[in-house]
Amino acid sequence: MTLYRQLVLCRVTGRVYGIELGRVREIIPFRRATRLPGAGAQVAGLVNVRGTIVTVLDLAVRLASEAERTDGAGRMGRTEGSIVLIEHGSKLVGAAVDEVLDVRREADVELGTEAETLVPGGAVRAVGRLDGEVVALLDIRDIIAQVLV
Repeated sequence: MTLYRQLVLCRVTGRVYGIELGRVREIIPFRRATRLPGAGAQVAGLVNVRGTIVTVLDLAVRLASEAERTDGAGRMGRTEGSIVLIEHGSKLVGAAVDEVLDVRREADVELGTEAETLVPGGAVRAVGRLDGEVVALLDIRDIIAQVLV
C-alpha cells in the first residue's frame, strides 16, 4: 500500500498553492488580526484562537513578486478568507489565504520541471498542474522560519 501526502489547496491572489496537510492543525474563518508595532508587512498580526495567541502571516504579501510588492500587494484591509493554522515546532502559526479550495493527494498534481519562479525566496518546493491549473507546492516551514526570525 502506497501512502501519498495530502495537500490543502488554497487560493492566494489568484494563484493556487498546496500546503502539506500533515502540518495543518485546522482551518478557521478569517478574523481581524491585531497589528504588531514594528512587524513587517508579511505579519498580519495576532489573533486569539480559544485562548492561544497565534501570529498570522499574510501569504498574499509573502508570496507576491517584487513587482507586486511595489504595487502595494497585500490585504491589510482583508475582511474575508480563511486562516490555515499550522503547527511549527511548539508554536501555532496562522497563514491568511483568500480561499481554501480542497484537499487532494500530492500524487494528483502532475509535477513538472518548468523553471517558473512564482515565488521569491525559495518558498516553493515544486510546481505542477491539477485540473488545468498551475499549483505551487509551498515549503510552509521555510516560509514561517523566514518571516518569524
